Amino acid sequence: MMVHHLTCEYRRNPIGIDVAQPRFNWQIDAEDRDVMQAAYQIQVARADTSFTECVWDSGRVVSDASIHVTYAGAPLQPRTRYEWRVRVWDAAGNTSDWSETAFFETGLLRPEAWTAAWITPEFETEDGAPEASPYLRKVFTVRRGVKSARVYVTSLGLYELHLNGRRVGDWVLTPGWTSYRKRLQYQTYDVTDMLQAGENAIGAILGNGWYKGELGWQGQRNIYGTQRALILQLHITYEDGSEDVVVTDNTWKAQTGPILMSEIYHGETYDARQELTGWSEPGYDDSGWARTVVLDHPKDILIAQENLPTRVVEEIRPVAVLTTPAGETVIDMGQNMVGWVRFAVTAPAGTEIVLQHAEVLDKDGNFYTENLRSARQTIRYICRGGGREVFAPHFTFQGFRYVKVEGYPGLVSRDDFTGCVVHTDMEVTGSFECSHPLVNQLQHNIVWGQKGNFVDVPTDCPQRDERLGWTGDAQVFIRTAAFNMNVAPFFTKWLRDLRADQYPDGRVPHVIPDVLPDRGGGSAAWADAAVICPWTIYLCYGDERLLAEQYDSMKAWVEYMRRQGDNEYLFNTGFHFGDWLGLDAKEGSYKGATAEDYIATAFYAYSTRLLARAAQVLGKEDDAKAYSALHERILEHFRREFVTPNGRLAVPTQTAHVLALWFDLVAPKDRERIARTLNDMIVQNGDHLTTGFVGTPYLCFALSASGYHDTAVRLLLQETYPSWLYPVTKGATTIWEHWDGIKPDGSFWSKDMNSFNHYAYGSIGDWMYRVLAGIDTDESAPGYKRVVIHPHLTPRLSFVRAELRTMYGLVRSAWRWEDDRVVIEIAIPANTSAHVVLPGARLADVREGDAPLAPADARPRGVRSVAETADGVEVEVGSGMYCFTYAVAEV
Repeated sequence: MMVHHLTCEYRRNPIGIDVAQPRFNWQIDAEDRDVMQAAYQIQVARADTSFTECVWDSGRVVSDASIHVTYAGAPLQPRTRYEWRVRVWDAAGNTSDWSETAFFETGLLRPEAWTAAWITPEFETEDGAPEASPYLRKVFTVRRGVKSARVYVTSLGLYELHLNGRRVGDWVLTPGWTSYRKRLQYQTYDVTDMLQAGENAIGAILGNGWYKGELGWQGQRNIYGTQRALILQLHITYEDGSEDVVVTDNTWKAQTGPILMSEIYHGETYDARQELTGWSEPGYDDSGWARTVVLDHPKDILIAQENLPTRVVEEIRPVAVLTTPAGETVIDMGQNMVGWVRFAVTAPAGTEIVLQHAEVLDKDGNFYTENLRSARQTIRYICRGGGREVFAPHFTFQGFRYVKVEGYPGLVSRDDFTGCVVHTDMEVTGSFECSHPLVNQLQHNIVWGQKGNFVDVPTDCPQRDERLGWTGDAQVFIRTAAFNMNVAPFFTKWLRDLRADQYPDGRVPHVIPDVLPDRGGGSAAWADAAVICPWTIYLCYGDERLLAEQYDSMKAWVEYMRRQGDNEYLFNTGFHFGDWLGLDAKEGSYKGATAEDYIATAFYAYSTRLLARAAQVLGKEDDAKAYSALHERILEHFRREFVTPNGRLAVPTQTAHVLALWFDLVAPKDRERIARTLNDMIVQNGDHLTTGFVGTPYLCFALSASGYHDTAVRLLLQETYPSWLYPVTKGATTIWEHWDGIKPDGSFWSKDMNSFNHYAYGSIGDWMYRVLAGIDTDESAPGYKRVVIHPHLTPRLSFVRAELRTMYGLVRSAWRWEDDRVVIEIAIPANTSAHVVLPGARLADVREGDAPLAPADARPRGVRSVAETADGVEVEVGSGMYCFTYAVAEV
């Protein structure tokens, strides 16, 4: 038995955290089956001491908890590294060795610890700053005997930090995007090895970014402010215990340089002839540089980095260089991606290279940019001359597969261009594969849609003049996202921004961070992200702390709905997006045919039910009772308003039936009829859906749960429009915004709202993982403490296999047909158990490995109990790997 994979606040060895009581997580490797932790011991010590001088020794704690174990020692000190280790005991009394030592390091912890000032170049005035990016620098002296050095830094706008001629860290687009008026992340870097005795120089380049650049489709600028600025503290600790601190103040100098323009939407213009060679080195002559001035800007908004960093996570090479019918030179990356192109060129000084970025070619094979709307996505590079030059942009990103190249000297070679894929650097946790190659490509597209739209915030799309944190898109996709990657820190940060931007009356803005204040917020299914997202993170990661943090926000949204209209049990007023992009929409409308008050009341009921469950989890018994009662009253009024006495829905759309079933809105006596009607709607439509953003995520769930699993599978495998696989047949490598973004004849649905990287419809992944593969968590033991393995078989696929790296370790579910028998293989991590459903099995026929499950005395180790039901055999197992084989009575 071995303890490994130690993390603190979801991260391995984090530095610069501001959590007063961080939480510890670990995993257990064990060769035996049915291994459960019975007790643990954690020791935490300062890194400059040993574990004989612990700041916290938990002692032997009788508990099976191995995730979110909260620090309970002496108050943590700022700017201090702590080491920690853990050992465990199992139920049989065995003890592990101490784990390898992990560490975490605190940041400044308190706003008052900031002694640095906000600084901005004197030319960066409120009335009008230059478009060019400012460079700021400071020379300082370092004594011999440096023990450690940390930089704490952030900016108004984006920054890139340099020290002694080298880039500091590999993070990009820092400090990310938060509700800047209330919350601004700072980053911590270990620069110990970058310092030298004697003179040193530190500097930063600033960009507009989300802070003051253009945002939205109405050309808004300077939403958060007009002046780019920097705040920085460099703490240098010496071996003798003394310390020097270098801070931003008005002794810093500033100058503009080669970055003439850099915008999130529009790209970057860079004149290499204006490069400030050696600008971040101590010997550089800055006598002609301008002064900096102190900017009056609050520091109490500063928080340590919460999200994972955004990085260049991978690089891809072009697959082809094309000449279009229009004579354009176009590079095909082979994948719709987000980030930028790094390229090399040798050309005379003044040569201008222009790269334009697009997602698709038009039906004639020419470069197409109309769907970008006003976003230019253009890189302009002016060569300095004198040899080979390599360039990548600084403060922008593009969504693209195709790159049009103009001005490049000679032949364009694939070898000179590299696609740099940029997104929040989340741990990959899930995989899915089946026997259908188009479904596997669909899974690929889902993952790449997540990569491209998880650039610090969950954006709707990464290419046009939008790229905003739409709440509706986030809530429909969050469960899918949580399978593919560890998104807990990502959504923790975003949900705190949601809470910060929520209106005093409880309304939730349409986008987070909120840059559309004139839009008002409060749309059903969008604003419900306030409830659905924290609940989902709780289910997937067992994160009760985040649920508690967000509880008041969840409650405020439910209470807002309750106050609307003339009936507190119906949500029938205000603006709503409805079943956005539903195919049953009226001509010229983006909203599907499902009545808005129906959708709004359905989500009102759903969010109220989740709020009651959250209250129960958090021990808020009065709230749990009150909101359970409110939920019942909403159901009563919903049924009175929208269900006929004979059990028919008054709203005759696919989406209406889906919500009624999946949100459990109708009386048990009416479910069968409503499910049959939904199935008939789909069959009569030639096995095609008509649902939009609201109905699509739950469609296959509702069918499979209602006895129409085969219809759900046929929908998944449908290749003609509208379907998930139709875009795949058209060459899609990400998820489209519209079912028919590209029509069968090669023309486009529209030019106004036609993103080819828009992850919402990728929410089918959740059904693929939880129903087809059958991996889920028991809601009463969240975070996969008690795993549910319930694969739904289908003869239309010969195999399905999926893996999920949970907080406890690897969960696996794989099934395959072998003639008339099915083989189901599962893996359950130590310190968890699983409820396994073997569909269509009969107890007398099931074998686990070479052993039968019946009689009881023949059961293999790890199988705790077995029961035969009308639907198959249900097995309770402990941790380990299992292989069940049986003939299927009925699928």
